[in-house]
Amino acid sequence: MIETDAVIVGAGPVGLFQVFELGLLEIKAHIVDSLAYPGGQCIELYPDKPIYDIPAVPVCTGRELTDSLLKQIEPFGATFHLGQEVTRVERQEDGRFFVETSRGTQFLTKTVFVAGGVGAFQPRQLKVEGLDKYNDSQVFYRVRDPAQFAGKELVIVGGGDSALDWALNFAQEGPNQAASVILVHRRDGFRAAPASVAKMRELCDALQMQFIVGQATGIEEKAGRLTGLKVTGADAVTRIVPLEMLLVFFGLSPKLGPIAEWGLGIERKQVTVDTEKFETNIPGIFAVGDVNTYPGKKKLILSGFHEAALAAFGAAPYVFPDKRVLLQYTTTSPKLHKVLGVETPSFDD
Repeated sequence: MIETDAVIVGAGPVGLFQVFELGLLEIKAHIVDSLAYPGGQCIELYPDKPIYDIPAVPVCTGRELTDSLLKQIEPFGATFHLGQEVTRVERQEDGRFFVETSRGTQFLTKTVFVAGGVGAFQPRQLKVEGLDKYNDSQVFYRVRDPAQFAGKELVIVGGGDSALDWALNFAQEGPNQAASVILVHRRDGFRAAPASVAKMRELCDALQMQFIVGQATGIEEKAGRLTGLKVTGADAVTRIVPLEMLLVFFGLSPKLGPIAEWGLGIERKQVTVDTEKFETNIPGIFAVGDVNTYPGKKKLILSGFHEAALAAFGAAPYVFPDKRVLLQYTTTSPKLHKVLGVETPSFDD
């Protein structure tokens, strides 16, 4: 049994920043995540895509953001418990929470922070008979290493930002350029950024890629390999599109998983919170980031960072019931400098 001040469920950017905000208040945390590595969606879905809306960082990738956050929280010595999900959360008589994971790790904690993003997210699958056996060999629902698709004949299915972004990435000149790129979508309309759609059509006109309107209805195989995708168009004609690798981007199917059984207030698969402390209907349990909802909620990483700061202050009375917690600034507070392991600068002439 691990006794701690806080258990954070989710090691995405907001969960990692929650460690920092708690650390400034000298609240020790353990982090649990179902993935085998920290970073959440940033690492799982778009590690190499640029992010432009992190304050004071003009551009960084999901991987770079994760690495920077991990470096930022180093002084606080948080313990990670990866590859497992929290299955039980039960309030004890003394007000603390008993928390248990799918691997049998057990905690006794004063507070719980749910920072699980969209939950135990799973990519929506392409429902075509016989396709499953090629998963992770020729069929992929996310791109972890773009280099593995370089020089290949690619078919990309989908009409959102991910489908368009990766189609453009692999169709244009660069180290990851594919031998060919064919984009397949059920209609000639997209849920992607207009600039991306315009660029895709420009590349099609230049014969650098192709776009086909139709539904995937079957596969073609030869010698134990996937060799083609059967696409049925609006004209009811089925054509075979040759391929070496198939990328499918139908978005995510958010699933709260065990979180839904904890007795938390849930609205449209999201956890309801107040906007003062981002506390749930259960005192001592907080929810930050994409997993929560409240009037005016915007699913942005920077919003999650703000929520984490207020949630940390909201948790302090549970951890230090007899202590008055004051707001201090990292620029001037010798106490925070000590916590961060840095020297207090001198402003003497």
